[in-house]
Amino acid sequence: MNHFTLKSYLTSNLDLKEEEINTILTECNTRIVSKDEYLLKSQEYCKHIFFVEDGLLRQFSIDEKGKEHILHFAPEGWFVTDRESVFFNQPSQFNIQALEDTRVAVLDDAFFKILEEKMPSFRDFNHRMIHSYIRSLQNRIMMLLSNTAEERYLKFIKKYPDIPLRVPQWMIASYLGITPESLSRVRKELAQRHT
Repeated sequence: MNHFTLKSYLTSNLDLKEEEINTILTECNTRIVSKDEYLLKSQEYCKHIFFVEDGLLRQFSIDEKGKEHILHFAPEGWFVTDRESVFFNQPSQFNIQALEDTRVAVLDDAFFKILEEKMPSFRDFNHRMIHSYIRSLQNRIMMLLSNTAEERYLKFIKKYPDIPLRVPQWMIASYLGITPESLSRVRKELAQRHT
């Protein structure tokens, strides 16, 4: 596992003074999450924003037939939360689960809002994160609507280069919106073309 601290992320992505970064870090809790443990379960209210320092999380839903649908993977250096639940104060549709033993920095949503008011550069950063999240969702929707299984897999590898080594193939298939058999076929065809 890589090690990517919230402090190093803030230092490299925000124009904040050392004291402002320390203010953020003092309000932040570190939590160790065991493999398969949940940070959030469907129908709970999400009140936190998680930053993955070490390990891997997934955000997913389960439909009425019991089938899992993975929305995101969150490796080191990624934030994850249920934005709809946080911002609209409603029960989450999603689960957030550790796929490996994971260390997360936990920021309380209320504190996040205070930071936006007190630190203009943090507010700007949060707006960029929200816009990036929206763009990511739009790209994901377009990928699912218009790309072949092979194109989806190639985009997945570009976005998450080390995830195929860290998760079972059925999870990748779930993220791509294809069957595990289709993913196996795509991987086999790609391997044959590159040999």
